[in-house]
Amino acid sequence: MQFSEVIGQQDVKERLLRQVQENRVPHAMLFTGPEGCGKLAMAVAFANYLLCQNPHDGDSCGTCPACRQIAKMGHPDLHFSFPFIKKSTGTTTCENYISDWKQFISNGYYFGLSDWLEAIGSDNKSAIITEAEGDNIIDKLSIASYSGGYKVMIIWLPERMHDAAANNLLKMLEEPAAKTVFILVSNDTTPILSTILSRTQHMEFQRLSADDIARALQERNGLDRNMAVQVARTAGGSYLNALRYININNESDSYFDEFVNLMRKAYSRDVQGLQQWADDVTKWGRDKQKSFLSYCQNMLRENFIYNFHLPELNYMTDKESDFAKKFSRFINERNIVEFTEAFSRAQRDVEQNVNSKTIFFDFALKTIILIRK
Repeated sequence: MQFSEVIGQQDVKERLLRQVQENRVPHAMLFTGPEGCGKLAMAVAFANYLLCQNPHDGDSCGTCPACRQIAKMGHPDLHFSFPFIKKSTGTTTCENYISDWKQFISNGYYFGLSDWLEAIGSDNKSAIITEAEGDNIIDKLSIASYSGGYKVMIIWLPERMHDAAANNLLKMLEEPAAKTVFILVSNDTTPILSTILSRTQHMEFQRLSADDIARALQERNGLDRNMAVQVARTAGGSYLNALRYININNESDSYFDEFVNLMRKAYSRDVQGLQQWADDVTKWGRDKQKSFLSYCQNMLRENFIYNFHLPELNYMTDKESDFAKKFSRFINERNIVEFTEAFSRAQRDVEQNVNSKTIFFDFALKTIILIRK
C-alpha cells in the first residue's frame, strides 16, 4: 500500500512525510475522522513507507522485498490488532483471525466494522480487542525488529479495547521502545482512555471531496464520469459510502419498490399492511437492511430537492423521477429533518443489533405521521 493509493488526504500525507524527513516520527499516533475517509489506508501506507528499503519521491518504492512482503501482508515488522469475536472457550487473540484478516483486507482498506464482522460470520455479536490480545501485543513488540529498522503496530478501532488491554497499551506508550511506532485508527475517540489520548499525536482526517471520490470511482471501479459524480455527491465525503451506494444501485429496483410500498401504506394509514411490510424486511440480512435504509435516505433527499425545480441537482433514474412528480410534495421543509433522522436512527439501530421487527415497524408507524406534515 503506497501513499499514491490513498484517496485524497494530501495534507496528512505531507505532514507524515515531513516527520520522517525531519527525523521526528512519533512513537504513537492517533488517526481520527469519519468512517470511509481513508484512515486505515493511510496507516498502512505510512507503515509501508517506514519499512520500505528504497523510498523515493515521497512514497515507498513498491518493488523492494519489504514492499512485496507488505503487499502480501507478510512483513514480520508490521503487526495488526483489531476487534474480533471472543470464543467461548480458550484464549483468543487476533492470531485466531489473522488469516481471515489478511484475506479480507486484500480487497482494500475502505470498509467498516460491520463489513469485517460479516466476513468472519459474526453478524449479531459485539467485537472487542480482548485482554489476551493486550498481552499478545506486548509479546509481538518485545521481539527485536526483523529488518533492524522500525516495528509498526496498527490498532484498528482502539475504542473497542477491553479495559485490561487498554491498560497494557498505556504502559507501552508510557515506556516506548526505540523504533516502535503505534498507529491507532479510530472512528470515535470518546471511549478511549484519556491517558492514552494524551500520549498520542493526533492526525485529524477530513471528509473526502466529491472530486476525489469521483476520480477514484472512475479509476478503481470503472464508473463513467456522470455516474461517478452522481455517486460522489451522495457519499457524504466517504469512499465507503460510495462503494455501498454502488452496491445499492445494483439492487435499486427492488429497493425502489419497497420504498414506494412503505410510503403508500403510510399515506393510507394501512397499519396492518405496514406490519406485514416490516415483517418482510425483517427477513433480509443486516447488510441488505442497512443498504435499503441508505437508499431511502437518498430518496428523501432527492425528492426534497426535486421541489426546487432544479433538475441539474437531481440524480434519479427515470422510474424514480416519475414517482417524484407526485410524491415529492410530501417531502418538504416541515418533515425532511425528522424523516431523515428517523431513517438514520433506524440504520444505527440495525448496526447495533436492535430487534429488526421493532426497528422497521416503529419507523413505519412514524412515517404515517411525517408523511402528512
